[in-house]
Amino acid sequence: MTDELDPVIHPAHRLRIYAMLAAGTTLELSVIKDHLDLSPSALSKQVAALVDAGCVRQERLGTDSRRVWLSLTRQGTRAYRDHGAGDDSHR
Repeated sequence: MTDELDPVIHPAHRLRIYAMLAAGTTLELSVIKDHLDLSPSALSKQVAALVDAGCVRQERLGTDSRRVWLSLTRQGTRAYRDHGAGDDSHR
């Protein structure tokens, strides 16, 4: 039932980013890049789509402005939980 799958989350790389963020709360972008084995431009494109959709928060914390941290927003957490929930989506 593909109509129940969130088109923002569903692409494989985005779903993997979501899974990492759901498990790790806040992760540095370089950690995600290393685990997904994506080029910087491909990762940037996937993250931008998630940020633009309001699902992922992107921040630069501390004094090192080169380090970018990602976390799920409340909307993103809800979307991930409900992604493909099927008949259980009414809970």
